[in-house]
Amino acid sequence: MKKIIIDTDPGHDDALAIMLIEKSGLFDVRAVTTVAGNSTLQNSTNNARYVLDLLGSSSPIYSGAASPLKRELIQANVHGEGGLAGADIKKSEPLTGDAVDKIIEIIKTNPNEVTILAIGPLTNISLAMKKDPSIISLIDSIVMMGGAIEVPGNKNRVAEFNIFVDPDAAEIVFQSDLKKILVPLDACNDVYLLLEDFDALKITPFYEQIRTMMEAYVKGILKHEKINKAMMYDPLAAYYLINPSAFKMEMMDIQIETQSDLTRGMTVADRRIWGEKKPNINVAMSADKEAFKKDFLRILGS
Repeated sequence: MKKIIIDTDPGHDDALAIMLIEKSGLFDVRAVTTVAGNSTLQNSTNNARYVLDLLGSSSPIYSGAASPLKRELIQANVHGEGGLAGADIKKSEPLTGDAVDKIIEIIKTNPNEVTILAIGPLTNISLAMKKDPSIISLIDSIVMMGGAIEVPGNKNRVAEFNIFVDPDAAEIVFQSDLKKILVPLDACNDVYLLLEDFDALKITPFYEQIRTMMEAYVKGILKHEKINKAMMYDPLAAYYLINPSAFKMEMMDIQIETQSDLTRGMTVADRRIWGEKKPNINVAMSADKEAFKKDFLRILGS
């Protein structure tokens, strides 16, 4: 089983990504590390505990950065109050504050064996790399949900939310020598589920909870993004680890915009047909949405 760390800020789609990884039975989840993003660090950590408890999972949770590297936290609006609207969250999970140290520890204990699934802002990952640069050569790969290459942003005109929240952290990760895979909005925008699709999970013990959360999620997306669907941003990034052959990939030279207020967080790809390029990341430009839907519902319904 592939060893992974899930770095996350749950989030409805984060919750489904965690469930997909956990239910697949393909991964040894060494840690779920939480970061401020969709909501506060406390809410993100509470939400991660709720999802793992829903699954009966014993994967450990470590809380991390409560704010971006250099900026104030700007939270998402589509996920509602608490970051996971529709979930009946009654307990507060203690904040350990040691996610960065745990990331370093897990990677150094398992050299070249750990993949990071980063489905929130990249604050924790950048802090771990800055604290102990030796881990960069010891990480097997990092799979990230983020960015917008040839499509509009979902936070400003050009930026996707995860990169927008902490572009300074993203720039550190993108310019590192890590083996990087990016699943941007270009691939995600065409991959979604309708509310009735979740009825395939009626046989599971968590159907009612998922259905309630997804109703709130679709309501939030419709209000703020004018889309009447449950967008599968983070689950699609998780799916790359399960079925990479379902993706059309392209190596790109990408830098992150950190200076401009207008284009903050833009994933600036060099799309010129001339000039010297330095490809630094493998980008998923499209995905087989039918394969995703079939496997997602099969795995969660198993």
